[in-house]
Formats: sequence, C-alpha cells, structure tokens
Amino acid sequence: MGERRTVTDYLLYAWGALVFAFLFLPILVIMVYSFNEGRLLVSFTEFGFGSFRAIVDRPAVRSAVMVSIQTGAIAAVFATLLGTLAGVAMARRPGKWVLWFVGLLLLVSVTPEIVDAVALLPWLVFLGQDLGLSMFDNGVVRLVVGHSLFSTAVVSYIVRARLVGLDAQLEEASADLYASPLTTFRRVTLPLAMPAVLAGGLLAFTLSLDNTIISAFVQVSGTTPWPVYVLSALRSGLRPEIAAVSTLMLLLTLVSLMLVWLVLRRAGDSSTQIARTMTGT
Repeated sequence: MGERRTVTDYLLYAWGALVFAFLFLPILVIMVYSFNEGRLLVSFTEFGFGSFRAIVDRPAVRSAVMVSIQTGAIAAVFATLLGTLAGVAMARRPGKWVLWFVGLLLLVSVTPEIVDAVALLPWLVFLGQDLGLSMFDNGVVRLVVGHSLFSTAVVSYIVRARLVGLDAQLEEASADLYASPLTTFRRVTLPLAMPAVLAGGLLAFTLSLDNTIISAFVQVSGTTPWPVYVLSALRSGLRPEIAAVSTLMLLLTLVSLMLVWLVLRRAGDSSTQIARTMTGT
C-alpha cells in the first residue's frame, strides 16, 4: 500500500497551487484579453480575433515585433559564439584564472540592468559620435550589444557545465593522432558541446525578447523593439493588440524554452551541473 498522506502534505499541495496561481494567473488574463474586440484592453466588450491582425495591419506594431526578433536572433548568434569559446576554455584549461573569470561572469549576471543601461548609453555614444564608428549609431547594433552582455554569461555557464561532465579522452586521442587544435575543436569538442551550444543560443534569444530596460536606453528612432513599444503605449492606454502580440511572443518564448529542455534532456545535462558551473565548482 502507498504511503498515507497527512494534513501537512495537503497543505503543502495547496500552497504550491496558490504559488503557481500567483505566478501564472496574470499571464492567463493577458491571453484571455488578447481576444478582446474593444477599444481598450481593460474593457472586455466582445470576443474575437481582430486584435491579432494588428501585427499585419499596423506598421508600427509590425516594425517593433520584427526589430525584437531580428535583434534576438543576432544577439543569440553573437552570445553563442563568445559564450561557447569561453565555456570551452573554462572546461578544458582549468586553473586559478577560471575562478576569476567566473567571478567576472557572475558580476555581469547580477549587475542590475539599469546600471548596465546607464553605462552603455554614454559608451555607445562615445564610440559612435566621438570616435566616428558609425556602426554604433545603428539601433540594431546598439540593441545587440546591450542584449548580448547577460546572454554571453548564460551560454558560458551552460557550455562549461556540458564539457565538465564529459571525459576529455576523445580530444586527447585526436591530438595523439596528430590532428591540429582547430581540427580537434571542430570535429570533437564542438560536437560534444553542441547540445549546450544550441540550448544556450535559444536561451539567449528568449532573454533578448523581453529585455526592456537596456532597450529603452540604447534604442534609436526607427528601431524600437516590442517591449519598449509596449512601455510607451502605457501613456495613451493599452489596446487589445498589445495583449494579442504579447501572447504570440509568449508562445514563441515557450517554444524556444521547450526546445532548450528537449536538447538538454537528450544530452543528459542537468540543472545541477549548470548551477555548479555558475559557482565555479
């Protein structure tokens, strides 16, 4: 017979249900109100799908969504390249420097976004205006730089966690067979790390989609991402299309996170390994 449940067990189940309701009911409300045909989001008048047409009918909404997706994709590629190299270096070249490097990555991870935003804005202006590097006057470039900071650290953690749990004998055997370091990296190390690389890239993409504070500081006219568009819409009142497009963005994020879970599950990586690598152990 199974173990008999006590009153405490049921109370813990109830408490867990309340926590989940507290976390996810606001998201559920937004999803329901995305089918509102009224003029304002807070006034539900009629059920319909008209608000979902805004992504096609309204150029400003379409532009904001496209900027967010474009920035997220480029930032994910950029963060994946840097994070993969950093993760491989930490896993395969251990030493005291790793502790210092992980400390710097943790500093990037825990620094409030408002601090990063305030620091990035004059830095990008200095590069673009004072030094004449016109690429840093481009809105997408600014957004990519800002979004890649935290994402690079996340990819580094995941890649290092993947490689630390794998034996380096295959790479050593490749070197014994006179393969060059580049060939060993391309044909042995990278395939071993690929599940973590893909998962890190998808996480970097999802993190970029909802980056609001840095985006609000570094964006320029004509390249307003979706979170900043929503923030500016608060001044005139939120319309149902805000909820509709946000629902679509949520579904895109959930699909990305599901792919991350599937990749890590197939590779056998655990959250414990990722947590350990974030502490440098």
